[in-house]
Amino acid sequence: MAVDPLQALQAANRGVAPAARAQQGTLLIAGATGALGQELVRRLAGRHRFSHTRVLAREPIRDAVRGVEAVFVPGVDIDHWPPVPADTALVLFEPPRLYYDRERALWTPEPEQLPVLAAWLRRCGVRTLAVVQPHDQGRLPEALKRGLASLDEQAVVALGFERVLIVRSARKPAALRLAHPAERLAAWMLSIARFMVPTSEQPVRASKVAELVDVALRIAPPGVHVAAPELVWQAAQGELEAVAQGWLQPVP
Repeated sequence: MAVDPLQALQAANRGVAPAARAQQGTLLIAGATGALGQELVRRLAGRHRFSHTRVLAREPIRDAVRGVEAVFVPGVDIDHWPPVPADTALVLFEPPRLYYDRERALWTPEPEQLPVLAAWLRRCGVRTLAVVQPHDQGRLPEALKRGLASLDEQAVVALGFERVLIVRSARKPAALRLAHPAERLAAWMLSIARFMVPTSEQPVRASKVAELVDVALRIAPPGVHVAAPELVWQAAQGELEAVAQGWLQPVP
């Protein structure tokens, strides 16, 4: 049975003691949809890691959770959006699940919108930017997994954020819908390639990715930090805090 994100947030609000609430300014989330978006909202907003949380929405929706505000963004021209004050921003690219009415009203960026979205976030006053980039298994060369993989990412870093976190989370291959029998036969014959992808590049649960992002936001020093798919997988195997510590604060 699916859990409504709104109910999850309300339950989290009831269960957190005031002394456990770490106030860290305002969090702004672009793409608070899908399983990962729900997990991050639950961890960061529901547990009051931030004093206030804003989520971008493409349709006006009623704010129903204390401390979480939906911000309506007018149209697709990000350059003309009015600034929304924030200290930390999360950018996610997971599309909304169609059976969640509330998720369909939220705004989710496309990967090609990352540079202009990051520029707008910088104008909003954001100092820490975390981006969870979906990664196609076996498609990215080893040299790029741990560094900036595109000109778009380089443009984002050049904007002058104090901290930039890029988490490359492996995703499942998209299901192909092929009408022609020959295309289906060829796709079946080539599907053997999925068994050649290393285990360390396999997708991990959204809750583990969210936990890694949460820890990274707490302990990351200034600078640019990129988590390769193998590191995300390793963090999901058990000692997540230790893996994050080794990634972000390695011992000389």
